[in-house]
Amino acid sequence: MWKNHKSCRKRLSQAPIVSAYRKRLYTRPSKTQRVAHRVQARIKQYQDRRVDIKMSFIDLIATASFGIESVVARELHALGYTDTRTDTGRVNFKADEKAIAVTNIRLRSADRVLLRVGSFRATTFDELFEGTKALDWAAWLPENAEFPVNGKSVHSTLFSVPDCQAIVKKAIVEQMKSRYRRQWFAEDGPKYKIEVSLLKDEATLTIDTSGAGLHKRGYRPLTAAAPLRETLAAAMIQLSVWNPQRTLWDPFCGSGTIPIEAALLATNTAPGLNREFAAEGWHRVPKSLWSKAREEARALVLTDPQPPLQIIATDIDPEVLSMARYHAKLAGLEGKIHFQQADVADLKSSRKYGVVICNPPYGERLGEQREAEELYGVMKKSFHALDTWSFYVLTSHPRFEWIFGRKAERRRKLYNGKIECQYYQYLGPRPPRPRSAAE
Repeated sequence: MWKNHKSCRKRLSQAPIVSAYRKRLYTRPSKTQRVAHRVQARIKQYQDRRVDIKMSFIDLIATASFGIESVVARELHALGYTDTRTDTGRVNFKADEKAIAVTNIRLRSADRVLLRVGSFRATTFDELFEGTKALDWAAWLPENAEFPVNGKSVHSTLFSVPDCQAIVKKAIVEQMKSRYRRQWFAEDGPKYKIEVSLLKDEATLTIDTSGAGLHKRGYRPLTAAAPLRETLAAAMIQLSVWNPQRTLWDPFCGSGTIPIEAALLATNTAPGLNREFAAEGWHRVPKSLWSKAREEARALVLTDPQPPLQIIATDIDPEVLSMARYHAKLAGLEGKIHFQQADVADLKSSRKYGVVICNPPYGERLGEQREAEELYGVMKKSFHALDTWSFYVLTSHPRFEWIFGRKAERRRKLYNGKIECQYYQYLGPRPPRPRSAAE
């Protein structure tokens, strides 16, 4: 009977339900394994939460020269960043970390892209210190971060910029001490250039993501006399009626800034493809975001625009013209721009509905003022002969309209460096619409 009972137990143990039950009991993790599993689950939960924080919306600022803030705002809208607010010299917008890479690479008229860490009212040094310390600097600055502090103060109670810089620096260090639990920082890592801006007692703390100004595209190592910034040239083009289907002529091309920027715009070439930025070394903006942003920008480039571009760049100085050709080659636009040595007096064309965009000499120096006025008289004769064309002239000369013999339809105050200028806009007739196949 006992043998029968033992054999019965053996048969039962071989049954599928029992074996599965025993297997579950046998593979059940130990208490240590269960604790380790819970710890790993919490770590993953924390990491997921950190990812959510990392990809959350942040406050960014695209700085711009006075008068072209609206141009920068339109560029941001075209890139998909519609949550914008325009102030004097800046456009505030909200986006994620990828926008740092996208805007730095693709914005044409902005000077810099800044990360806004926080803003608060500060009328005393104590308020400036406590307000700065309350911001989450450790979310952006690693332990080894190099973080120099610059500052500026306009119409504020705290007018001593060096003192404000020192206080902000001390407050950031104190905040990082409590976060990283250490008393000394080597500052031998990536650079985070911090700026404290005081405007009417409102303190704004920002970190520069661009590094060198965005006007440094990388294609203009050589400069002519009184160079025009690339960002201003791009804004002048975007403020005009020109499009790639119309002829563009710059009779004072100099180092080639205006025609090169026009060709970059017409071929949809991002201006920041051939340079580096300060935020490329930041841990919050990984290399993959920069690589993806560059790949997307390269995919949008028109290598063979149709119809072919009609961009003409002329200058009376052959040395300056050879410099412009060299810059166009560096920008990858060889063959896209027609360079020719010519005087503005010889400005003639059989083409219709073209656009002239130029930055002639201003005559800022006393000895050059008469020469500039004589040049404007020559421009009057040459330009007026092109009766279907539109003209855009940037100059600081106060009597330009009187010498040119025609009042501008539009005027816009712009700054070429520190020189206050007027952007005179003379609008010609609109080109006729092309007839459709049905017509």
